[in-house]
Amino acid sequence: MSSASWRLREGDPITPELTAMRLLGGGSAYEAYLAFDEITFAPVVVKMVRPDQVDDASTLRGLDREARALFHVNHPVVVRGLRDELDGDRPHVVLECIDGPRLSSLIRRTGRLSEQQYLPLAIDLASALHYFRHVDVCHLDIKPSNVIMGAPARLIDLSVARPSDSAAALEVPIGTDFYMAPEQCAPGERGLPGYASDVWGLGATLFHAVAGFRPFEEGDPDADAPEGRFPQLIDEPERLPGGVPDDVAKVIYAALEPDPADRPEPRDISDALQPVLEAQPAAKLSFKVGASVR
Repeated sequence: MSSASWRLREGDPITPELTAMRLLGGGSAYEAYLAFDEITFAPVVVKMVRPDQVDDASTLRGLDREARALFHVNHPVVVRGLRDELDGDRPHVVLECIDGPRLSSLIRRTGRLSEQQYLPLAIDLASALHYFRHVDVCHLDIKPSNVIMGAPARLIDLSVARPSDSAAALEVPIGTDFYMAPEQCAPGERGLPGYASDVWGLGATLFHAVAGFRPFEEGDPDADAPEGRFPQLIDEPERLPGGVPDDVAKVIYAALEPDPADRPEPRDISDALQPVLEAQPAAKLSFKVGASVR
């Protein structure tokens, strides 16, 4: 992972309109800052290419891909893109600031989620995946660190998202190892990446939220064969802990079917889980039900 950083402190200008407030985090190619935006006159998140990646064509293509995907996506469970600047000294996209913890952070702090937490989460994310099919977007990186918990939950990071034909044309693994569908791990050999790959990502994410641990053991990132790097190519998912409602377990395991054609549609996930959610005591619900997919 790159250690290069803009090392911006509170009050430092990012652009004439954007003033850094604090570093939020980042990955190998990007870092994100909370900033004050003079245009919206509100806090925003600025996702910037790291300084040592400014001339990297692949990184810039990823930022451009995310900006174009955000331009086409308008859904209450997906972060909104406000604007972008891809050609300046600090290529970046400006995103709305969403208040709430990442699902990954919540699991680390509290362990497995309660039914009152994970049921609305699953329905929210299913609504986003249903919508993605209508606007021809494959996210390809559904995972707990890309989910902000709230009412509704919010899906972030469209840096590897692409239309279904581009997803189907992939020849190398794209995504995050623990949450990639088999067809993402071995494109062509195990099927073609596409909309159903995001259903797998939802299943793996929901499993982690429900169980407090991931559905598959860690593979060897240096393995020569895909089966060594990706246990999901050869192993069955772990068993869910006792006490998980049967209807929830059925949805999770169905989403983790190896064959993309055997996985449920997003609206089927919502239809299966909505009655389970409605059976919960209303006073205990901690998150609002997501937008209906009907």
